[in-house]
Amino acid sequence: MADTLREILLDPSRRPAVVKDLHQLVDAEVSDKGGVSGMAVKGGYAVLKKINAGFVPETIDNMLDSFVERAEPFYADFQATGGGSLADYFESRRSEISDALLGVSDARAAASQRDSVKKVYAKLRPQAQKHVEEALPRLAGVIESHARTAA
Repeated sequence: MADTLREILLDPSRRPAVVKDLHQLVDAEVSDKGGVSGMAVKGGYAVLKKINAGFVPETIDNMLDSFVERAEPFYADFQATGGGSLADYFESRRSEISDALLGVSDARAAASQRDSVKKVYAKLRPQAQKHVEEALPRLAGVIESHARTAA
């Protein structure tokens, strides 16, 4: 039985399905964005997909190990608490979890040799926190779905 996120999400036999489900999660989150900022997110995402349709799933796959490493302590704590839904647990720790997940892109931005990348990332980071927090219930659903198939 798979007890860790690493076992659940990174198993080579399941990884392609995990990446596909996470890509669908990103698509759904972008689709649900509203207002002026939502229009900007949707427009940018559409352009990105036209330029390189494989960019999002490739990026998910490339960053998945790091995301799992950052999320693993939260998943272990959730299991240790002995119950409830993962979505409820994520909601109760939304700021901490989103910060941990964004730590992956924080590190990549910090390692960039281009000051322009660092400046743009610093401006977008607060909105990214909000978007990741909003996506946590769907992320919990993806994890729970794959945990059931890994059992």
